[in-house]
Formats: sequence, C-alpha cells, structure tokens
Amino acid sequence: MTACGRLVLVPTPLADVALTPLPAVLPQATIDAAATLQHWVVENAKSARAFIGAVHAQRPLRVPLQQHRIVELPKHTALDAAAARALLQPALQGHDLGLLSEAGAPCVADPGAAVVAAAHELELAVLPLVGPSSILLGLMASGLDGQRFAFHGYLPHERETRAQRIRQLERESAQRRQTQLCIETPYRNGALLHALCTTLRDDTRITVACALTAPQAFVRTRRAAQWRSEEARLPDKVPTLFGFLAA
Repeated sequence: MTACGRLVLVPTPLADVALTPLPAVLPQATIDAAATLQHWVVENAKSARAFIGAVHAQRPLRVPLQQHRIVELPKHTALDAAAARALLQPALQGHDLGLLSEAGAPCVADPGAAVVAAAHELELAVLPLVGPSSILLGLMASGLDGQRFAFHGYLPHERETRAQRIRQLERESAQRRQTQLCIETPYRNGALLHALCTTLRDDTRITVACALTAPQAFVRTRRAAQWRSEEARLPDKVPTLFGFLAA
C-alpha cells in the first residue's frame, strides 16, 4: 500500500516576488521544502509559476518546472467537500502536495481552508511552513491590543451600511478591549481610510499598514482626529491592512 503524502502549506512574499528576494521574507527551510514539491493547489497558476521560479533561483527544484502539476482553486464558487477531496488526490497517491497562497500565509484571510479540512478528514498530515502574514505583521507593528483581536475581512462598500458596521465594531472594541482588523481592495484604500477616520470617535486609534515586507512598506498609527487633520493619502494598488482600537 502506498504511503500518503502530506499537505504542505506554503507561504509566499506579500510583495511581488520580482521585487522581494525570497531569503528576505522566507526561511531557508521553507524555500528548501517548496523546492521538493511538484504537485500544487494554488490561487493563480501564473503567479504560482513565478514563485516556483524564484524558489529555483535559490535552490534547484527536484523536478523541472514544466513537469509540475498546478491546479487552481475555484475563483467564484465555494469549494465543496467532494471537490476539496479531489484536489488531494496527489497526496493520496503518495506525493507531497503544496497549497500555495497568492500572498502571505495560506488559509489566513486567504482561500484553501476547505482543502485543509478535507485533508484532516482523510487523515493526511498537514505541514504549515513558516512565512509572512500581513495580519500578524501589521498587528505586531500597530501598538494596538495584540491579546484580543478579530479579523473581519472586507467591510461593506455601500456608504451608510459601511458606517453602521464600523460603529458596531467600534462598540465591540470598547466593550471587549479588542483590536478590529480589516482589509480592502487596494484601489479603495483611500475610501476606507476616509470612512474610518470620519466615522470613528476622535480618540479611537487607527493603524494603516501598507505594502508590508516591500521596500516602500510603512505602518502608521494615529487617532481618528489626527488622521482627519492630516488628510492622509494612501498609495493606490498597494495591499493594506487597517486596524482600530477604541479608547
């Protein structure tokens, strides 16, 4: 009977691999492990090949990139249990299978959790590799409460609905002493910051963490009143984490 392979969770740089040398953000052990894989489940095949190519620049691949089997996760439909199990066939056949994030850590503000859940149901070993997470890096650098925090993903886009949600999260932040974290599609970064600093109370602290691990990265924490007075502008098309903590 063929021994099963493992599901290996492979983090990637938060910034473009062309701009960020892998050793600057990934331990050598993670690069070495990625170089041994030839079966992949990924968000985007094109960027996955770019990442695998960057791995090869640091350590020769076990097999040429042209022989790698790369399967994309569904983009617009939920992954049901049967489909998730089907993606795990290489591991059931004895191959280690990489689950690759588009940016950062797999399954954290990132798709793929259904694949990991299916792996556990099939009693496959799951191996998380070390790498960057924008949520943890941003929280570490924020000065906000790192003991109690919640990540809420994307907030509503409709103006009043978004304002209501922000006020609700601010109340919860005050009651629980909980840092609230969220993200936005990069071209809407400025709109979200404006909504936060005009909706939250003056003394609520807001953190903006932009382009983490990239050369132009910055993290800035100000009270809502200060953000308003500074009329801050955020760069477009740059991944950004937002956080706030009520006084």
